[in-house]
Amino acid sequence: MRLQEQFVQAQADSKNLPERPDNMTLLKIYGLYKQASAGDATGERPGFTDMVGRAKFDAWDGFKSVSEDDAMQQYVDLIEELKDE
Repeated sequence: MRLQEQFVQAQADSKNLPERPDNMTLLKIYGLYKQASAGDATGERPGFTDMVGRAKFDAWDGFKSVSEDDAMQQYVDLIEELKDE
């Protein structure tokens, strides 16, 4: 299966995990997804009053310079790991 197909499958699988991941893992999933699908973080970092938006932006920005393919592979691997827990 091609990486793109695995990525799409992992997106579907992420909605049916056996248990909800902790917030740090959810942010990692979000950051990897955004890096894989949109590349490096763009736009302004949300202000301190938008804590959720800021955390999501920081999670995405934490993967800056990771190639889209590498981010896809890490996303797929993480979802597979979470499925097996």
